Amino acid sequence: MTELPPAFAPRPWFGTAIGATLRVIGQMIVVFVTVFFFATLVTFGLQALSGLSPAHLQLAESATPEAIAALEHEWGLDRPLWERYLSWLAGIAVGDLGRSWYNGASVSALLAARAAVSLSVAGLALIIGVVLGFLLGVLSARLQGSWVDRGITAFTTFMGVMPPFVVGTALVAIFAVGLNWFPSAGYVPIGRGGVCLWLHHLWLPAIALSFDTVADIARQLRAGLVQAQRENYVTGAIVRGLSPERVFWTQALRGGSGPALTMLGMKFPNLLGGAVVTEAVFGLAGYGKFAADSANRGDVPAVQGVLVVAIVLVVAFNLLINLLLLRLNPAAARGV
Repeated sequence: MTELPPAFAPRPWFGTAIGATLRVIGQMIVVFVTVFFFATLVTFGLQALSGLSPAHLQLAESATPEAIAALEHEWGLDRPLWERYLSWLAGIAVGDLGRSWYNGASVSALLAARAAVSLSVAGLALIIGVVLGFLLGVLSARLQGSWVDRGITAFTTFMGVMPPFVVGTALVAIFAVGLNWFPSAGYVPIGRGGVCLWLHHLWLPAIALSFDTVADIARQLRAGLVQAQRENYVTGAIVRGLSPERVFWTQALRGGSGPALTMLGMKFPNLLGGAVVTEAVFGLAGYGKFAADSANRGDVPAVQGVLVVAIVLVVAFNLLINLLLLRLNPAAARGV
């Protein structure tokens, strides 16, 4: 049987671009599943490290050795740690995060009641950070070396060093108390007040939370675009007769967005973590306040539930960012 020349030989399926992309996606999923299990293992270990039990919340002065043993048996705390961990993981798979030691309520239900608040603030802060950071980064890169570029750099540096609680306090003092344009606290669900009233209560906390994201995305995007405009493929496209504007928007922007997207994946956990302070300033009953109250009470299952939700959100968001990076740079899937 005559062998085909190498140029005409059939390529293996995983040698194609689609196969390479799917392989990279599979590798990312494996990494993030591993991270999830490691993070949940550490999270579950908090209970053993804390040495706490439901007895200190429910028995108080009536805590006798017999009563403590009976209560811990009721909650399954007398089982081996690995068995409790596997049972806890099985519950997570079906959306059951356990019961609160404080009031016996479902942690999933308690968190669901606060999900809209925290995700609304963090989501709007993320949108503000991406849109404003993109505009400032592109404008700074397009006008590199000008007074506009220097002004944007100074402005983003100032934004990056301002803590959310300082920004939030200043926004309340100016726009809520001074000008009376926005409410100083509270949250109104969409179903009760409509989209306008919902956004009206979200703008100030979202802006306070977005400062750091705006600053980092603008700086990283500017640096990436400046570097991309110096690459040979951009210079070659201009030499071939393409207009600088078209080259910038179709070539340089695609190649220079990688650092900003990577930074965005790193900033998402800060948006969730910063909600603790922001919710306290604006009187919002979200994940942050629930986590702080649960930690102060020693309600370990509730704290574990908050951490699990945060882990899932961060892992899912970073997986999305990696898929976007792969879309912007397909050569990464081929190992180029």
